[in-house]
Amino acid sequence: MSFPVKKIVSIGLYIILVIAVICLAIVVFIHSSTEGMIFSYSDVDKVPAKDVAIVFGASVNPDSMMPSDMLADRIITGVDLYKKGLVKKLVMSGDNRVSHYNEPLVMRKYAEDLGVPAGDIVLDYAGRRTYDTCYRAREIFGISNAILVTQKYHLYRALYTCRALGLSVVGVSAERQTYTGQNYYNLRELFATLGAFFDVNLLHPNINLP
Repeated sequence: MSFPVKKIVSIGLYIILVIAVICLAIVVFIHSSTEGMIFSYSDVDKVPAKDVAIVFGASVNPDSMMPSDMLADRIITGVDLYKKGLVKKLVMSGDNRVSHYNEPLVMRKYAEDLGVPAGDIVLDYAGRRTYDTCYRAREIFGISNAILVTQKYHLYRALYTCRALGLSVVGVSAERQTYTGQNYYNLRELFATLGAFFDVNLLHPNINLP
C-alpha cells in the first residue's frame, strides 16, 4: 500500500524543518560560545596581549596587487595591534594556490607600508580555508595563543575552529566600513559555520578546548 502524496509531502517538510532547526541550533551555539571573545577594532586597548596576531586573508586585485577593502581593514587592524605592543608578530595567512595570485605577499607589503618590519611578519601561503589557517598555526608555526583578526561575521567560526584545535585565542573585529556584497558573505558564512562544526567534530574529532 503506497503512502498518499500529502503524507509524503508532510513527512518531507517535517524532515526539512528538523534539519533546519538543528542547523540553526549549531550556528547559535557557535555564536554564543564565542561572542564574549570578540573585541571591536576601536577597543583594542581592552584586548589581552598574545604572542601573535593571525590576519586572515581575503581577495586581492591580481592586476594592481592591492588588497580589497575587507582585506585592507584586516591588515590595518593587525598593524594597530602590533604597534600597541599587544602582539610581537603578524601571521599573514592567505591563498597562494596559483602563481599569479598571492594574498600573503600583498598582505605583507601593505603591512610594511604601514610601518611593520619585514622580520616581524610571518607568511602562511596555504591558508586557503579557515580550518587550514588554524591547523597550520598550531602544527606548522607552533602557535599556542593568538589574536584573530577578521570581520565579525567570520570571527565566530574562526574562534570556534582555532579553539577546537587547542589554541588560546580572542578575536578583534576589523569592520571599519560597510562592504559591497555583505549580504552574500553573511549567507555564505552560515553554511561555512555548519561546515566548521562538522569539520572539527566529525572529520577531525580530536578537539581540545582550552
